[in-house]
Amino acid sequence: MKIEIWSDVVCPFCYIGKRRLEQAMNQFDHKENIEIHFRSFQLDSNAEKNPEQDIHQLLATKYGVTYEEGKQMNSNMAEQAKGVGLEFNFDQVIPTNTEDAHRLSHYANKQNKMYEMMERLMRAYFTEGKDIGDHDVLGDLAEELGFKRDEVMEVLGSCKHKRDVVADQQDAVQIGVQGVPFFVFNEKYAVSGAQPIEVFKDVLNKVHEEEKSKPQIQVLNQKKSNTEYCDDDSCR
Repeated sequence: MKIEIWSDVVCPFCYIGKRRLEQAMNQFDHKENIEIHFRSFQLDSNAEKNPEQDIHQLLATKYGVTYEEGKQMNSNMAEQAKGVGLEFNFDQVIPTNTEDAHRLSHYANKQNKMYEMMERLMRAYFTEGKDIGDHDVLGDLAEELGFKRDEVMEVLGSCKHKRDVVADQQDAVQIGVQGVPFFVFNEKYAVSGAQPIEVFKDVLNKVHEEEKSKPQIQVLNQKKSNTEYCDDDSCR
């Protein structure tokens, strides 16, 4: 089973949704047959790397509310995160542009470590208050996962994987993604938002049952015919 997840590193619902999917998978008997691939999505591709406003003010400005109301909204989000075992420290969060973080995730994908990289990036941003727009910080995080720092810094100092980030977002537009997280199962079923664990469990079971019931080709004539055919790379 293939699951594609469009998400942004700085999207709190994306981290919560990721964890809910994982918890659903832990209750799924065929977890070992699931392949997860992250797809890049930027909530704000024009976001500044070092904005003057903190995360509370940015949220308040976005929704046209007071600073205190913005802070309360983040507090409510932190409570939701606790429900799935995540710790969100919004007072320490450093808002930034996520393009470089996404480029790093695509670099990690080449080494089959995109899943681990996305988890590390989200934890760094929401829990540890790290600046994931800073190349040195990204280099540190990648190094923790066993990547060669000089290679990572070369990637970050160039435009490598920018096309991958753009392509993912263009694909999102094509399939009608209007918000993240957005989960696509076997390129057929979609789940939008950080849905409850039961929703993910239902989809996992539905997709599995559908895969299991796929019609198998049955050979009706077991005897070889006199017509020409190829067998063991030799034709006659």
